[in-house]
Amino acid sequence: MDKKIGSVVESSPHSILVKIDDLKTFESAKTELQIGKYVKIQEGNHNFVLCVIQNIKIATEKEDDDVFILTVQPVGLFKDEEFHQGNPTLPSPTEPVFLVENNILSKIFNNENNRIFHLGKLAQNDGIDFTLDGDKFFSKHVAIVGSTGSGKSCSVAKILQNVVGINDAKNINKSNKKNSHIIIFDIHSEYKSAFELEKNENFTLNYLDVEKLKLPYWLMNSEELETLFIESNEQNSHNQVSQFKRAVILNKEKYNPNIKKVTYDSPVYFNINEVFNYIHNLNDEVINKIEGEQHLPKLANGELVKDRNSYFNQKFVFTTSSTSKASKASNGPFNGEFNRFLSRFETKVNDKRLDFLLLDQDREENSKYQTEHFEEILKQFMGYLDKSNITIIDLSGIPFEVLSITVSLISRIIFDFAFHYSKLKHETDKHNDIPFMIVCEEAHNYIPRTGGNDYKAAKKSIERIAKEGRKYGLSLMVVSQRPSEVSDTILSQCNNFINLRLTNVNDQSYIKNLLPDNSRSISEILPTLSAGECLVVGDSTPIPSIVKMELPNPEPRSQSIKFHKEWSENWKTPSFENVIKRWRKESV
Repeated sequence: MDKKIGSVVESSPHSILVKIDDLKTFESAKTELQIGKYVKIQEGNHNFVLCVIQNIKIATEKEDDDVFILTVQPVGLFKDEEFHQGNPTLPSPTEPVFLVENNILSKIFNNENNRIFHLGKLAQNDGIDFTLDGDKFFSKHVAIVGSTGSGKSCSVAKILQNVVGINDAKNINKSNKKNSHIIIFDIHSEYKSAFELEKNENFTLNYLDVEKLKLPYWLMNSEELETLFIESNEQNSHNQVSQFKRAVILNKEKYNPNIKKVTYDSPVYFNINEVFNYIHNLNDEVINKIEGEQHLPKLANGELVKDRNSYFNQKFVFTTSSTSKASKASNGPFNGEFNRFLSRFETKVNDKRLDFLLLDQDREENSKYQTEHFEEILKQFMGYLDKSNITIIDLSGIPFEVLSITVSLISRIIFDFAFHYSKLKHETDKHNDIPFMIVCEEAHNYIPRTGGNDYKAAKKSIERIAKEGRKYGLSLMVVSQRPSEVSDTILSQCNNFINLRLTNVNDQSYIKNLLPDNSRSISEILPTLSAGECLVVGDSTPIPSIVKMELPNPEPRSQSIKFHKEWSENWKTPSFENVIKRWRKESV
């Protein structure tokens, strides 16, 4: 039998005031009358408006007569044994208010008509499993936000473990591998441990660090190449761009004669050192001006250069400029223009830290990665070389100055594959049957809300996925401890939010403004959530809810150093020699 606790005294679109019958009723139901828990208000004979408790206060009507008032917000209608989001009418004053039974909550959060995905337990009622509509959660973009120590990494790891079938360090899909393809940008090298199982579990992790990553520079598009080599604020940057573009296209044509149309952005091989030679020769070029002879570039040995494509082969020594009639010559149009550009170019190409990107990498059979190896390069990111559901791209060893370019390049490659694969399927009246999800851990580091040219490439690639990726089976999971510093375009495209504890006022305010109106009041609880608790809002959940996440097993390496452990142990001396050795190795 329903337990009546009070009546409606005031009703408005955003909130409803409920007066508790008396002190005895309040005391008997105190454990259920907590902020974030639910009550139901009768609407007709069999229907109820479900409301979430926002506020509890005491109002004194008469001397020595305290009255308890609840402020609640309507979130939906329970009608004919089913929950419906929204409610066309609001309850009138005097309507009775009841506590919500567990069986109703179970019907709401464990609706068997939806394809459910287990997330955790209701924080206010650990007897109720909280599940999401998996289709609406993974086919759209997800944001997971929370301050340091809120349980963000563990939450991400647990969600992804559930996706690929890891439960208590066991592979529940051992005999039947699923079709999920998840790519994690791991900026702090903490997720590898969460997906390493015993060998007999037959779970394959595709782990790519800076040593294993095969990312040839010739896959970069114009935006990425120019971000790496061109300083846009230099006075002659337009000349740098025009001649660099020309050199890249000509060199691509040289190495790919069988491809009819080669553009600046074509993902085909070119030789970066030959492009450097070309620019170097343009910078030193001197044009013959002797009357009666061809006005062509002239070398120190008197030879005329008839085809500038030879500039790719070596650095030439040109004749000196002269006004003498017998040796008349003048500087070429770009002579001396590219001194700073070449210095920067040479520094980047010779930077050993960038070998993973700029070195002509050798394959196992001692041949360079070229155009015909594009398929092999693609497969490494998608888990198809070793049939892996999870690909972790460890960015911790990537120099910060090329972090944005690396993220941009990999994201763009995955998007382009999903795009073209979808188009091929559509041509046969089929849909994309290979879903991908990119997890952007610590997203504020490479897709910031503000930032200069250094972040332009990554923002453009990820923002394109945020706006268009869903059509092609590619979704995003954006993870950040500073959501107010992440690109507005990206977060505004997220349809589901998992909000852990946020202590920064700016971050709290930013997230509240992104959430729908019916969840803004409950979002006031964000700074008081415990570790592992989160406010779940979005298309995949019937109503905004506070959920207690379960710990992943195995866990990511993101635990904090404990005072009663590391801080309180006896004095320890690290191996400085080994630390410095590794430091030097990573810095070379």
